[in-house]
Amino acid sequence: MKSRRDDLIDTALRLFYKGGFNATGIDTILAEAGVAKMTLYKHFPSKDDLILAVLERRDEQFRAWLVAEMEKSGADARGQLLAMFDALECWFNGKAFKRLGFYGCAFINAASEFGDLKHPAHQLAALHKQRIVDYLEGLCEEAGADDPHDLAEKLAVLKEGAIATAHVRGMPEAAKIAKATAAMLIDARCVKAS
Repeated sequence: MKSRRDDLIDTALRLFYKGGFNATGIDTILAEAGVAKMTLYKHFPSKDDLILAVLERRDEQFRAWLVAEMEKSGADARGQLLAMFDALECWFNGKAFKRLGFYGCAFINAASEFGDLKHPAHQLAALHKQRIVDYLEGLCEEAGADDPHDLAEKLAVLKEGAIATAHVRGMPEAAKIAKATAAMLIDARCVKAS
């Protein structure tokens, strides 16, 4: 059974993701979660604390989902790298995170709302993105990339561009376009096994 704290985080995640961190008020979250203000502040001394808990939850949730989707493609690192874009396409089309829908990237959204690089929410958003790059770098190394870090950064930029394009332009096929570009990059940068 989920705790009241977990209920608050899940409710806040859904509301912040759809309506924005700053635009979504505490009263809206309380009404939706069906809890008293005292209960909220027992778990989260401030709205900022709740925002950070939401971003931590989303980081864990999103990375676990993405890695699982990529690993479904099999043991081949190249295939897993390309499967990232298939996973994104499912997300863009509403086939993943159905309770949340697709409103872009919660971390891009947070970084834009909390633009100061030193703001804890901005730092958590950056950490999430770095964790994805680190994971991709390991796969790039397995795939035999001549410079795994550089290739991982390039693939991450393709991923971010696909997310932004799907969200801003309502174009879920951005994932397919990014995947085709990623395949060319991977083929050019990875040593073929003989």
